[in-house]
Amino acid sequence: MNRLAALSLAVAAALALPTVTTHAAAPQVKAQAPGYYRMMVGEFEITALSDGTVALPMDKLLTQAAPGEVKAALERAYLKLPLETSVNAYLVNTGSKLVLIDTGAAGLFGPTLGRLMLNLKAAGYAPEQIDEVYITHLHGDHMGGLMAADGKLAFPNAVLRMDKAEAEHWLSSEKMAKAAAEDQAGFKSAMATIKPYQDAGKLLTFSGATQLQPGISSIATPGHTPGHSVYAVESQGQKLLILGDLMHVAAVQFPNPAVTIAFDSDSKAAAPQRQKVFAEAAAKGHYLAIAHVSFPGIGQLRPNAKAGYDWLPLNYSSKP
Repeated sequence: MNRLAALSLAVAAALALPTVTTHAAAPQVKAQAPGYYRMMVGEFEITALSDGTVALPMDKLLTQAAPGEVKAALERAYLKLPLETSVNAYLVNTGSKLVLIDTGAAGLFGPTLGRLMLNLKAAGYAPEQIDEVYITHLHGDHMGGLMAADGKLAFPNAVLRMDKAEAEHWLSSEKMAKAAAEDQAGFKSAMATIKPYQDAGKLLTFSGATQLQPGISSIATPGHTPGHSVYAVESQGQKLLILGDLMHVAAVQFPNPAVTIAFDSDSKAAAPQRQKVFAEAAAKGHYLAIAHVSFPGIGQLRPNAKAGYDWLPLNYSSKP
């Protein structure tokens, strides 16, 4: 058989084969589900809200750690640098009040943050429904979401509450003038964000341990900032502590609570506050809700044999 005949037979055989229709693969979505998660604390419904994540060079930011300790701890947890760090806030529905604790960064820290409002709405709430907003401290990733992009109050019907020491520090032009040049932007940002609430008569401060609502109280934990507050939520014998920036890196600071971070205004005061709260939470089984632990940032602590703690994330439930 010559080449032409062989080629003809091959073509005929190919044409006789059944036609196979191919389909393009489905495009990848490359987006997460809405970032909210609910749990119950007694009769109170807690909704964790994600504001997104931000990558931080924690090997350079964490202090009071032994040489190589941070990198080794992150490697044990299969984490890479820079560390993708969650920014979480928490909504407490008491049945009669909606209280939002921290508000995320809005547009202050780039496009990977500022998602709290979308997730609040996805969770079934409108910003106009929020009765009170409690701020753990006036760093941008906790208070930036107080203002909408158009310059109006993001939560127009809410009262804004924070520790008096926090307000007096960050809203003081005198203290800003004495601060290092690189720190003055934080003062300006806080002033610009809080002033509209002040002008509207919506800023209310408290001093130290204060019951703010039945079942919700503040705990003074100065150190990270001068008026940093933890908020305790209690109902029917259950207790949740919302920690703000009492800690930042689970893989490092649970095993060694003495490790501090460069963002602390007074790290010597911040570390004992963290150790005190950790010890009580581990002894009594309190839930912790933490701004910078992987979303939803809720779990419990168990003491370990090395004088640190094991973090036990909340067991996922399909119902609150």
